[in-house]
Amino acid sequence: MVKPYLKVNAHLHTRYSFSAFDNTSQALDMAAEEGVQVVGINDFNTTAGFAQWHVGCVRRRLYPLFNIEMMGIDEPLRDKGLRINDPNNPGRIYISGKGLAYPVILAGEPAALLDRVAEESDRQVRAMCSKLNALTAGYGICLDANEVAGSLTKGNLRERHLARALRLAVEEIYDTAARAESFYTELFGENHASPIRDTAGIENEIRSRLLKAGGAAFFPEDSRAFLPVGDIKRIVLAAGGIPTYPFLGDDARGRFTDFEADLAHAAKKLKEWGFQSVEFITPRNSLETLEEYAGYLWDEGFIVTFGSEHNTPAMEPIELRARGGIPLTEKLERINYMGACVIAAHQQSMAEGAGGWLTDNGDRTAPP
Repeated sequence: MVKPYLKVNAHLHTRYSFSAFDNTSQALDMAAEEGVQVVGINDFNTTAGFAQWHVGCVRRRLYPLFNIEMMGIDEPLRDKGLRINDPNNPGRIYISGKGLAYPVILAGEPAALLDRVAEESDRQVRAMCSKLNALTAGYGICLDANEVAGSLTKGNLRERHLARALRLAVEEIYDTAARAESFYTELFGENHASPIRDTAGIENEIRSRLLKAGGAAFFPEDSRAFLPVGDIKRIVLAAGGIPTYPFLGDDARGRFTDFEADLAHAAKKLKEWGFQSVEFITPRNSLETLEEYAGYLWDEGFIVTFGSEHNTPAMEPIELRARGGIPLTEKLERINYMGACVIAAHQQSMAEGAGGWLTDNGDRTAPP
């Protein structure tokens, strides 16, 4: 039976930030093989992958969406200790931009702001690399940040790249699983949990134990790395895109952040902030939460789209599922497809110079 809606995955990271994929071709080949016909690149702090994404999609007869993701800060909510869509850091807020103009039009002061954020992020990761080397020097392991950036990235160095580089260095130096296991046990302590064959688990453990807040190699971000919500919206609008709030949704225990627990209040606040669009990363949410939240927000007039991110070491299917591999319902597929249609129409209209779904200051020019 032919499904009535095209399959859409509107949020995929590539090696221009961090990705489970070896390269863009692998991501797009998987999409084509799985019948996902609309695919959105969604890297952190950069549009550098847009051209390669466009060419690859054209070759495979896929429809490309051009997106970006940034991290911001809401200082009043941070001061109150309230979590928004980061489960661990009060006041921290992830924001996407959907349907950016391609070819890229971002320039001037908004482009300079984005460059500054990327530079501050790079500086932080390089500082963590130095601290990580201090921990591993006694084992004959010393990572060169420039080499890591050159071999594992397309220029956007992140802490996940350090975790991968350390795992690869351990595999090169320790020629047996037993010796590598001994290294990690010494590094992490007796509560080291990930099996040595679980490469994604090892990388996640390195990151969570050493490179996140409280870890021995953690280096705090400079406040310049986090822009206010208004500045991020301004960058997205200047790039021709639609500012979008990514819902974290429920975790495996059914818990929500302080901001998202009251859906009606969250929707009201997002409208006050000027957001017309939201998204969900479906593999991390229950089907019930996706049905409730996406349905409510669509009915409230938001564009709603879904993605998988693929910004961890674990390789998952590109065809979207809810947590536990549960297929999306037809209702959710319809919402995702209709949301992607609005973004695609906006993107195409912007490319033709005719203006899009939003005005320059983010107001709607047409209903959803």
